Amino acid sequence: MIQTSKETDEKLAASMVAAKAADTLVPPVEIWCLHGAVGAASDWRSMAKAMAGYGISTRAVDLWRFLQCDSVSMPNFGKQLNADAEGEVSRGQKRVLVGYSMGGRLALHALLEGGPWDAAVIISANPGLRDAGEISTRRGQDTVWATQALTFSWSEFLEKWNSQGILGGAMRDEREDKKLIQRRREIARSFVDWSVANQEPLWERLPEIKIPLLWIAGENDGKFTKIGEEAAGRIESAEFAIAPQSGHRVPWENEEWMAGKLRDWLATV
Repeated sequence: MIQTSKETDEKLAASMVAAKAADTLVPPVEIWCLHGAVGAASDWRSMAKAMAGYGISTRAVDLWRFLQCDSVSMPNFGKQLNADAEGEVSRGQKRVLVGYSMGGRLALHALLEGGPWDAAVIISANPGLRDAGEISTRRGQDTVWATQALTFSWSEFLEKWNSQGILGGAMRDEREDKKLIQRRREIARSFVDWSVANQEPLWERLPEIKIPLLWIAGENDGKFTKIGEEAAGRIESAEFAIAPQSGHRVPWENEEWMAGKLRDWLATV
């Protein structure tokens, strides 16, 4: 069921008052975070600190390790991530899967493969392309990105990547950017294996997701706001929220809102 931003804000305000009265906001939770394309596990560092202030532990997953040895399809990634999570001792904590952009699409595959997840958060993600022309165009674009990731100077590649209007410029300092060059082969491979153009559209399968799910898009990201509203509408247990003063990179463009929203939503589920 979709709720308007105003309705969800009122609900969250009420839930915060009730939670504070009980002197507890969130039960023991561990959040598994999946970064985006040309991203890194360290991108979640600041968010992890914010969540730690609420007593919520965070585990940032290095997605590139899954592509180190060979190609991995998105469904197989989902199975591997679920196996990793199931192999961990939970220590009584609830597990919440959080995925941003490419990581959000990977998270959807993990959810549809089952796994030990108690709740999930999808941010600025696309369940799949449905137009043949759009698929062909995107496949060509991602092939170019894969080639450039391998052949351009690293600084030139990153500059071109971050100059895309939807991304709004660089999101990390030069030292972190330079570390990513060690993953350029895996990043190039992801533009093929994990391209949305090579992904089987998941729209019809979204109702299979039964756990509580929060779908987020930035108010300045019209394309993904429309996608998120439709996607959340297909999941009975989903809530759709629009992040104020944010574009595509919600967790980094409005971290304070993002951290507070996660805390408050987790308190309600």
